[in-house]
Amino acid sequence: MQKSNLKYYVHLHLIVFIWGFTAILGKLISIDAIPLVWFRMLLASLFIAVYFLIKNNSFRLDKKSLFKFFLSGILIALHWITFFKAIKVSNVSVALVTMSTGAFFTSFIEPFFYKRKIKAIEIILGLMVIGGLYIIFSFESQYTLGIVYALISSFLAALFSVLNGLFVRKHNASLISFYQLFFGALFITVFLFFQGSFTADFFILPSKDWMYLLLLSSVCTAYAFIVSVDVMKHLTPYTVMLTVNLEPVYAIILALIVFGESEKMNSEFYLGAGIVLFVVLLNGLLKNMKSILKKVGKLSPSKK
Repeated sequence: MQKSNLKYYVHLHLIVFIWGFTAILGKLISIDAIPLVWFRMLLASLFIAVYFLIKNNSFRLDKKSLFKFFLSGILIALHWITFFKAIKVSNVSVALVTMSTGAFFTSFIEPFFYKRKIKAIEIILGLMVIGGLYIIFSFESQYTLGIVYALISSFLAALFSVLNGLFVRKHNASLISFYQLFFGALFITVFLFFQGSFTADFFILPSKDWMYLLLLSSVCTAYAFIVSVDVMKHLTPYTVMLTVNLEPVYAIILALIVFGESEKMNSEFYLGAGIVLFVVLLNGLLKNMKSILKKVGKLSPSKK
């Protein structure tokens, strides 16, 4: 690795560590998942708005794109709600390992939007992931609800990631993020309003919750997203892919340090988790090898 890229590589690890810390904060914050996500999205959108004002960035967007970001903002809100639900009804380790299935949901969703065939290798790897989850299900049945929430969250994450892959071709990533966070907060606002949840007690939170929410929305959401866009311009997709796959590893280690006994699982869980994480890593390696072979093929002189 070139010395000039070392600082970006270190910065990427810091961002992935921060993303892993998100799950820890979700467990530490005492309020339920829905108000937690409302505070997170609202505060994060405000932080990004301040960043836009400082940088003199434009908020201007056409109506068609606004509608798309409104729908995807709802998807992100539902993704985070089910993610934090999974953590609260099970634990960080179970939620993060199950969330690792996102790459394989993407493998089946992506062909629909990009109009390509599903590849046999993706089906095989997907079956291996199911095998790993089955082992976890079989020996950690008390966490079934958490696993179900995490699977729903993982599917939603894969769906909006594929959509964002299309959106980012035409729009600035920070602008997409701002509107998705804002519309997600707006969607939850309407839901909470009709539930009658907006009472004085709703905004009276323990000081620790406010501290964790500010950290979650600023550092773990607004900052991490904006900086990750810049970092990924300087590193190869392969490097980024390998590093991002360390997120559940970082989170599980952090959870064991912070929560101790409640995060310790039996050996079968770690066997299932190991299978899931291994397949996620293998999937990335295979895709990167294919990308490299394509580039080599383009650079090679054509045969006559």
